[in-house]
Parts: sequence; C-alpha cells; structure tokens
Amino acid sequence: MPVHFHLQTPEGDDRPVYVSGNFCRWYPDVPVFQMQPTAPGAYELVLPDGLALPDLIEYKYNRGGWDSVELSNTGEGVHNRTLSVTEGTATDYVPHWRLSGRPFNPEFLPKVELLSDEFDVPQLQTTRRINVLLPYDYHETDKQYPVLYLHDGQNLFGEGVGFGSWNIDQRMAVLAARRRHEVILVSIDHGEEERIKEFSPYRTRFGRGKGRQYLEFIARTLKPAVDARYRTRSDHASTGIGGSSMGGLISIYAGLMYPDVFGRLMIFSPSLWLSPKIYFDAIHFHKAEQTKVYIYGGEAESTYMVPNIQRLHDAVRRQGIDDESIQFEVSVDPAGEHNEAHWSREFPKAVEWLFY
Repeated sequence: MPVHFHLQTPEGDDRPVYVSGNFCRWYPDVPVFQMQPTAPGAYELVLPDGLALPDLIEYKYNRGGWDSVELSNTGEGVHNRTLSVTEGTATDYVPHWRLSGRPFNPEFLPKVELLSDEFDVPQLQTTRRINVLLPYDYHETDKQYPVLYLHDGQNLFGEGVGFGSWNIDQRMAVLAARRRHEVILVSIDHGEEERIKEFSPYRTRFGRGKGRQYLEFIARTLKPAVDARYRTRSDHASTGIGGSSMGGLISIYAGLMYPDVFGRLMIFSPSLWLSPKIYFDAIHFHKAEQTKVYIYGGEAESTYMVPNIQRLHDAVRRQGIDDESIQFEVSVDPAGEHNEAHWSREFPKAVEWLFY
C-alpha cells in the first residue's frame, strides 16, 4: 500500500517542504522526499514504491534543514509524528516553522516605544514606566488596533528582572507569521515594594489594598493617553487587560469594576487565595457585555490553583450568564509551574483566542 502524506500550513512561505524520518535516516532535504504543492498552503507526498519502511514511521516536516523544522503554534518544538504503515495516509497541519534556526522572524518583532519613564499616576501619587509594543508594520498601515494592557512590565520582554521574561515581543513575532499580531501591547511596570498592595483591591494581611486606585489609573488616565497617541480601537470589545499571579487577580477585578472599559481578560495563575471574597464579587460579571475571559493555570503550581480557577468559573456560570454575553476559555497545563517560562508559552494562545 502506498504511503501518502498530506500537509496544510499557513500561506506566505515559499520555501520547499520535505518529509524526513526513520525511513531516510532523518536526512532533512532528500529530493525524493520533497512534497509537491497542490494548492496555496497545501502539499502532498507519496513515498516511492519499493522503499523499505518500518512498521511504525516516525517523521517530521521541515523546509530544507533542521534549522527550518516545524514548530507548534506558540513557536515550541514538537514531538516526532508517527504513522503506521497499515494506515497508509497522514493528514497533518503545521502552524509555524523555524527560520534560520530561530523560532521567529526578527523582522516581525514589535516596535517598542517608551511612552514615558515617569508617567504620572495621580491616583497613587507616583510615577510609572510605560512601554508600548506596536505591531511590526504599524507605521506602514493606517489601521486601528485593539489594545492589551499588561502588568509587571519588568518581566514582559527583554531579559526580565529577577524572575525572567515572558518574551512577549518574540511571541508576537511568532503570531505575526500567521497574521495574528495586530494588537497593541501596553506594558506597565509594577510598583516594586508596592506591587502586592497595588494589585489588591481590598485590605489583606499585607496592608490596605490600592487596587481600586491602580485600576482607575489604567482606565481613566493611561487608556485615554494611549488612545490619543496611537491608532487604537478604544471600545470595550477591543480593550484587554492581563497579567499573572497578583496581576491575574487584579485583571479579574478590572473586568468587575470597569466592565464598560475592559472586554478581554487574560488571567494567568491568579492569586485567588488572597481575596476569598472574589467568588462573591464574581456575580457582578453579569454586567459585562460580550466579554471574553481566558484563564490559565498549571497543576504543578499548587494543590489549589486549578480547583480555585474552576471555582471562579463556576461562580460566574451560576449567575445564568449565557455564552454570548461572556465566553470563558479555561486552559490547564498538567505540568505548568508558577513562572514566566510557562506564562510565556501560554501568551500567544491567549492573544489569539481573545482577539481572533
């Protein structure tokens, strides 16, 4: 029985596609195993007659070398694919490819602009560094873009401070290969020793929370400044806010306190333990219109992380909110830990679900 490979992949990459595996000693660019295009983004290959094949074929796709191998939709490496010879046909999809050994095209990196090193925060009587990451082709278009406000700017791109980096610039470059990059990102540095208080809406054992003032700053001071300076879509459905840990907690409250402002919530590993009242507060989600909420947690973070996320989800659903008013995407990683590396991998999934 002939063995067939059928592949779909996003258009816009004119490099040839090869199948490599244990049937060819994993050589990546053997001419006889080059796939033939059948339509834009579609390829096929029939293995030659008489080729000695193992019972279980292991294989991967590449574009001419291992520095151009297939990757996941977040730019990560993938496991070998398998196909039983008796099955005879493989139908696969590759969302992303390495380019000269990199998981992203450097030309697709966002343009980073410093909005201010000392942006005035009158609600907290302080200042804060604000960076804006524009789509790589922002200055070549006249489009208006949705905006995602992100906490903990010190750990979002570059080397990161103390705990590493989400590498959101590189993740957006990965998304750009699929034209899923058209979102403006606003990076807000945290308040160092004031971080926990600024991300807490109520008094906790760490002191009086300043979360209400912090959110008022974003909604009523920072957002108008960003909308005035950049080509944004300023409506509720085009405005998101997100963060991890304490930043995830305050992002939930952003949706509760400003449902007319934030219609896209990116909540990673939220510190729900710090605010038990949140399950009662969640009933106010019924005020939201067409809100999308992406919640991520890892089972390796703690015993309570995933059950608490599910409890929050259930508390909202018990209000009888229909799926058209508020959409939830709950993502659980069985191996997920409480760190920037895992939030980085989840970031492009969340952006794509929230805005596309």
